[in-house]
Amino acid sequence: MVTIIRKDAALVARLRKGLLDWYDAHGRDLVWRRGERDPYRVWLSEVMLQQTTVPHATPYYEKFLSLWPTVRDLAAADDARVMAAWAGLGYYARARRLLECARVVVRDHDGDFPRSEAELLALPGFGPYTAAAVAAIAFGEAANVVDGNVERVMTRLYAIETPLPAGRGEVRDAAAQWIDAERAGDWPQALMDLANLICRPKAPQCLLCPLAEACEARAQGEPERYPVKLVKAPKPRRFGTAYILRLGGAVIAEQRPDKGLLGGMLGLPHSEWRETPEESRPPFDGDCRDLGAYQHVFTHFALTQSVRLRDVTRAEADALLRTRNNWRWLPLAEARSLPTVFAKALKLIKP
Repeated sequence: MVTIIRKDAALVARLRKGLLDWYDAHGRDLVWRRGERDPYRVWLSEVMLQQTTVPHATPYYEKFLSLWPTVRDLAAADDARVMAAWAGLGYYARARRLLECARVVVRDHDGDFPRSEAELLALPGFGPYTAAAVAAIAFGEAANVVDGNVERVMTRLYAIETPLPAGRGEVRDAAAQWIDAERAGDWPQALMDLANLICRPKAPQCLLCPLAEACEARAQGEPERYPVKLVKAPKPRRFGTAYILRLGGAVIAEQRPDKGLLGGMLGLPHSEWRETPEESRPPFDGDCRDLGAYQHVFTHFALTQSVRLRDVTRAEADALLRTRNNWRWLPLAEARSLPTVFAKALKLIKP
């Protein structure tokens, strides 16, 4: 690993204070920052913000708090209800680990989150970032909190040439120079706001940046070159067919297995997602109407999914549900809140 050239300690201390002053004046008003720094709320927000934007996560956060205001409430919640409330946020394993962790906190820690980064790391679903973030923001521990936003700031400040993800060790080394016990919880949030408001991926506002005088990428005149990233290989593509079985204002939904992609969620019946666009046989008898196709991108593959619609009679519906114990009726209004990969299929139904 390349050794980071450390910056002058007095300069770091002065600029750190300058960024915190900027944060006091210009930091974002985010709902999870209001009031006391309850570790449950900090943890919930951090889990929801993984791979999710602030505007998208905010209503989910508010809904979860209204339904389960404490970790004890969440630990006692029905799994299916929690998964349904998560629908649309994506990366559904997060919701399963959320429940698992809440129950461990209640069972093993009497409902109180451990206060140190090391202890938090032992909880289900707590990786290095989440443990550091909760330790710093909720408990004031001087932890090294590094996410994609901090990576962008640090790779520019130090002009780190090693492409990510290989350069993450260098990023952590650089970020560690700025860690201090003073306002330990505000520091990572100040960096994240700087990254969102000023040190943006495109067109960074360097003239407004409180760290500008120490930024090596700015001195080079090309801050947008950082962080350096390897060219990603295109995602493999898969093909499938989703089936909409409709009776009046309701459709049939399928309860997915607990493990695997979208585990534990409700979805639409569909064919296996294959590597070739083979015509699949519907999991029922009768003709279907073709509604077209749509695209959806998962973490590890891109999906082209065709959609077939069949309006069924009550007798047909009853027969189908007798043979499939993981199928159930769902009002169409509720079905539109299914995971996005299935909600897209319902959008193809013409009024």
